[in-house]
Amino acid sequence: MAHETARQALGEPHGSEPLPRTAEVVVIGGGVIGASTAFHLAEAGVRDVLVLERDTPASGSSGKPIGGVRAQFSDPLNIRLGQRSLRAWREFGDRPGADVGLDRVGYLFLLRRDEDVAAFREATAVQRELGVDSRLVRPREAHRLCPFLDPDAIIAAAHSPDDGFALPGPAVLGYLRAARGLGARVRTHCAVTGFERDGEALTAVRTTAGTVRTGTVVCAAGAWSGEIAALAGLSLPVVPLRRQIALTGPIVPAPPRIPFTLDFTSTLYFHGDNAGGLVLGLSDPRQEPGFGREFTEEWLEPFRAAAARVAPALAELEPAGGGWAGLYEMTPDRNALIGEAPGARRFLYATGFSGHGFLQAPAVGEIVRDLYLGREPFLDVGPLAATRFAPAGSRATARPEAHII
Repeated sequence: MAHETARQALGEPHGSEPLPRTAEVVVIGGGVIGASTAFHLAEAGVRDVLVLERDTPASGSSGKPIGGVRAQFSDPLNIRLGQRSLRAWREFGDRPGADVGLDRVGYLFLLRRDEDVAAFREATAVQRELGVDSRLVRPREAHRLCPFLDPDAIIAAAHSPDDGFALPGPAVLGYLRAARGLGARVRTHCAVTGFERDGEALTAVRTTAGTVRTGTVVCAAGAWSGEIAALAGLSLPVVPLRRQIALTGPIVPAPPRIPFTLDFTSTLYFHGDNAGGLVLGLSDPRQEPGFGREFTEEWLEPFRAAAARVAPALAELEPAGGGWAGLYEMTPDRNALIGEAPGARRFLYATGFSGHGFLQAPAVGEIVRDLYLGREPFLDVGPLAATRFAPAGSRATARPEAHII
């Protein structure tokens, strides 16, 4: 049903739109990063943008996240990406024009260790210097914000009222509809099978539907980006990792409106939904890398153990509303990869967001647009180049980021 809705929203008859022979820019991936990139390119006047999606829009990782949006990070790069994107999510109804269900409930990080309080105090100071409305709060105030919380279980919390969550599916479709209105094309059910090159210059993309001549490729294939790069003889250190979410279904009485709440020690997180229930999640440390996306319930064991410590009322909740599994696109330092590949001119990439792709997508679309057009982006993303993982001697280094869930 979701796939059919996506096709109808884009006006595509089951992905049978003919594949064009040429395109100025080929964007690989019909998720939120590819959709944002296509919109920003088309809006800037790039005349011939083609998005290739092997299934349907938002059918990969972008259809699965809980849609958290925030600027509460420790690395100034991520803070600024989050800030820029938060502004775009707030204005999405006007530009590009879609309702993404933005709910600014805030974010609340629960802190149970002295060293975490010290780290978040330092990060909060950086955030505030950059204009983020965030602060440390005492346990009783954290309990007031989130009544599920046992205030005796924590020693502090970090709160920002401007953060929240939005709906990834409508965001992807909103970007793609607007991009098509500006002349971009979207070809679904079209998998990339290889590339053609003339030395370091890309000349074509080969697909299951034929070959497209082009001089520029943007790899926005999420967890599959490493495989796409390998087809071009390049390396992007992206590893797929399953993450799962459970839905409680309606709760009686209905839960109060609460922030997006995260226990930093265990990675347990939860927030309300629009059906009178809760969304529950946890990063299971036992999860092995891989492309499996089936929903299972073994991760509920560590979730319940963590909930019993910080939010006891959640410990016995059952996923009566079902659940789903999606893929994080992990990098070695859990920060994004954004740049242009050396050794293959005009192979741009925006991937490896390690769980932050949705929230950073608006800003990243702007940045990729500027990299293509030769403009100076609002933010220097040189430190996010994939070459930071090159052998010793490279000038780039791994990025630090403490606020990872």
